[in-house]
Parts: sequence; C-alpha cells; structure tokens
Amino acid sequence: MMLDAWGDASSLSDLMSARNQSLSPIDRASHLRSDGDALALLWKTAAILPVIDGHIGAGDDGLRFVDAQMVEFLAASFEIGERYFLGQARDGGQAFFAWSTSWINEPSDEKVKFDGFKTLREVGSDLSELELTLAMHAVGLSNWHKSHPVCPRCGAKTVADLGGSVRVCVEDSSQHHPRTDPAVIVLVKDAADRILLGHQPIWPEKRFSTFAGFVEPGESFEECVSREVFEEANVYCNDINYLGSQAWPFPASIMIAFEAITDHPDDAKPDGTEIVEVRWFSRDEMKAAVASKDLLLPPTISVARKMITGWYTAKAGYTVSDLNGGESWRN
Repeated sequence: MMLDAWGDASSLSDLMSARNQSLSPIDRASHLRSDGDALALLWKTAAILPVIDGHIGAGDDGLRFVDAQMVEFLAASFEIGERYFLGQARDGGQAFFAWSTSWINEPSDEKVKFDGFKTLREVGSDLSELELTLAMHAVGLSNWHKSHPVCPRCGAKTVADLGGSVRVCVEDSSQHHPRTDPAVIVLVKDAADRILLGHQPIWPEKRFSTFAGFVEPGESFEECVSREVFEEANVYCNDINYLGSQAWPFPASIMIAFEAITDHPDDAKPDGTEIVEVRWFSRDEMKAAVASKDLLLPPTISVARKMITGWYTAKAGYTVSDLNGGESWRN
C-alpha cells in the first residue's frame, strides 16, 4: 500500500496498523523450501528478480523480472548466482524467485555496471505493495547471504539451502538462519501535540526525522525507546504506545515503531554526536517549513515518514499533499 492511500487515516494508530491487519500479498510457502524437485519445477516458470551487488532489476515502471532462460543467458557475464525462493502469489499461481549474483569482470563505469538496476532506496517509494514485499525480501536475503559465506562455528564454507532460507556448513552440516536486527523508531510528542525531530550530521542540510536505535541485549522495546530518546534528545518519555513495524533491509533490520509523550519539552537538546540539532514542529510550522524548503523529510518508503504523515493528517484540514516536495535520504 502506497502512502497516498493512507491520506484519510483517522489516527496515527490507524495509519500504522493498516498494512499489518492484512495478509502479505505473497505467500512465502515455506512448506516448499525442503522440496527440491518442486522448487526446480517452479523455477522454470517463475518471475525472477535479479539482484546484482545489492541492486535490483527495476525501471521507471517498477520491478523488472526475468525468466529462467534469461538467467542462463546472463550467467555468462556474472559469477554463478544463488536462487532464493520468495514465495507464490496468494492465488497459488505465479512463483517468485530472486537470483543474486556479482560481476565476474566488474565494469569501471557505474552507468554500465548497473544499467537496468537500481537500489531499493531509489525505487521503493514507487513500487506497488506486492513489488515492495518481493524487493524487501530479495534484498534482505541477498545482503545476508553475501555477508555469511563461512560457518561461524568452524570457518568452513557455507552454501544456500532450503530455497535460500538458510545456509548450511559443508563440513559440519550446521544450519545458519538469516538474522534480523530489531531497532525502535519513535515519534516524540508533547502535551501541545507538537512532534520533536532530530538532524544527524550524515544527512543533507535541513533533513530531520524521528529518533531510532538498535535494541540492546536484555532490553525490552519500551526500555530501548526511553533510553534512545534520552540519549539522543535529552528527554524522558511516558505513554509509550506501539504503532507497527516495517522490514528495513539496510542491511538487515526491522523497525518497530512507537509514539511517546514527554512532559518536559523544553529539556530537549541534541547529544552533539548522533544528533546535532533538534526542532519542535506544530502542524502549521511543518507545513510552512516544507513549503519554504526549510525542511526535508524522510522518504515516503520509510516508516519514519508514515509516522510523521499519520500525525500530521490526524487533525482535520491537514493533508498528505502539504508535505510533498521535500524528502531526502542521507548524503
């Protein structure tokens, strides 16, 4: 579901839970992962998303899938790729795979190297829900497989197995599963229903977003919310409420979204390292800052943008279109 479809959400909680209340458009069909013959048969008629060094097959009109014959043709210019089963359409029909590979002789020209391929950051906001689900899965798996070529127990080589859902050590046969790193992301508000946003030094000038950080061992999500917001913005939070979650394969995270209230908004200040500036925004102040190009918001693909948009449109008279035209990734 694209952001524009959420413009009439009656509350921030409604906005964040809209996608969570429905089934994924893709059935991951995990029961097929151990059936090599079934996967081989599905591969012959599958829609295959090529992934080359973290870039996915994509154009201005969305993802670009190839078939098994095209993969065989492309393999002449690339390292032997790995096949990852992504699942099937909910009607039990079309099967989807990713084919992850790297150049054998890498071109020095970046335009040639990734002609017809783009990063998920570049195209994610323009993809349909089905395409985004497939792309997130494909990129996440590709990132993990690429960074785990050897067994963490004995150092021997590992190979992809079970449709790409695990890696198996060739020496001790131990299975290793993809890891996902949980991170909280927090929309901080005050009693006047303003929101607090921060600026990181690695971001473009005037780019502000919500606060986020990885969950530490032995820490609950709520404890992480309180710690991260205090560390980065010097305010303690209460009334911490869960909003939703979003897969974020950059490289292997899941973002767990919360809103929280601080009773001491005047205490807000940046830590000077991760966050170098903080600003409170009312809706009118945000609208004016976006219009004057004094504020860049996170991209529409991100849960941070959905949280901000959900807060902004929860009050009558404020629409999604007010915030168009100002967004950015990091530098």
